[in-house]
Amino acid sequence: MKKFRCLNLSDAEIPPAVQEQLVRFQQIQQTLQAVVAQRQQVEMELMGVEKALEELEKADDNTIVYKSVGSLLIKADRRKLIDELKDQKELLNARLTILNKQETKARAQLKEAREKLQEKLKGVQMQE
Repeated sequence: MKKFRCLNLSDAEIPPAVQEQLVRFQQIQQTLQAVVAQRQQVEMELMGVEKALEELEKADDNTIVYKSVGSLLIKADRRKLIDELKDQKELLNARLTILNKQETKARAQLKEAREKLQEKLKGVQMQE
């Protein structure tokens, strides 16, 4: 992600319209960072679910399996566990789709805000 290059102006010298645009830019940047972090977390969780599903599907019906509930391991039915993991995978994929859309939207907003801010900064530099 690109970092914003600051001018050698104090806040008192920056016109209110430019200050507002800078705040908007920073807010969008923070939103984007939060969405990217959430997306990465969901991707990691999804990989874990997929790996668990893969291992459970390799096991035969006689294999004893456990699931983690808080700090406990509880004996579980393999088939039910597979169904639970498939549901969880479906939910995570839906969440990932939403986060990808939010990230795309935030990136477009950030680009637009950057361009507006650069235009306003050019106006400030020309006035000096």
